[in-house]
Amino acid sequence: MFYLIATILLNVVISVMFKLFPKYKIDTLQAVVANYCVCVITGCISVGRIPFNSEALHAEWFPWALGMGLAFICIFNLLAYSTRVDGITTTIIASKLSLVIPVIFSLVVYKEHVTIAKIAGILMAFPAVYLTAHVEGDDHKPQSLVWPVLIFVGCGFLDTSTNYIQLHFLDTTDAEANYTIFCFATAAAIGVILIIALLALKKTVLKWRNIVAGICVGIPNYFSIFYFIRMLNSNLLESSASIPVLNIGILAASALTAILLFKEHVNTFRIMGMAMSIIAILLIAFGNR
Repeated sequence: MFYLIATILLNVVISVMFKLFPKYKIDTLQAVVANYCVCVITGCISVGRIPFNSEALHAEWFPWALGMGLAFICIFNLLAYSTRVDGITTTIIASKLSLVIPVIFSLVVYKEHVTIAKIAGILMAFPAVYLTAHVEGDDHKPQSLVWPVLIFVGCGFLDTSTNYIQLHFLDTTDAEANYTIFCFATAAAIGVILIIALLALKKTVLKWRNIVAGICVGIPNYFSIFYFIRMLNSNLLESSASIPVLNIGILAASALTAILLFKEHVNTFRIMGMAMSIIAILLIAFGNR
């Protein structure tokens, strides 16, 4: 239960920090790169060693860590941007409803049992994302669906990959920790190269406030991923229900935080979208029962 609650709270903290970036004029890329550097340091301190050795390079999960590191930095930047533009609620719902992608993957690849309830949940997820994103922007026009859709697909890819890797390659706590650190290290290395290139082209300037923001995001970000993987292995819930239950918790807590702290606009479409989101997640999670 601890890993479930901790993962929910850490995800809410990260979303709140993203929402505060514009207020303090934070450069998203610099903060995200600093965040991943902090994640690596936090991970090494957490496990009490530096796992960069030849043994890790020959681990079965190593190529996956490189690919996931690239995906991490791309999608994390996208999440930060969408949170600023579309708000916490829309971004969280788009990312959490993406669970339909790993569910579909499991149905197709692992030949899991299909029920009418599960199919209904999958189909309900798509209008739920649309309704949640149906909010007027500053120009009083409905906001674009581009960012929620990209997040929906990107986070679905991450969840599917994480489930697959956890199932096939991460059979010990050490493997889980090493894999997580290498994912973050890859993301950090890619980000550092990008920033060096931008500095050389004089397209950006390093500022301390961006580094501080990255540090504030980095510590909860590392533990949100690590606790997520630990939760999958804790047997608290069946594997088919653990991610949906987690997503409901993050969705509810984030929506409440957005409304109370940031006074995010709530209209009939968004309320309908949130309700459909929760119903869709429940149908997918418990559709076999």
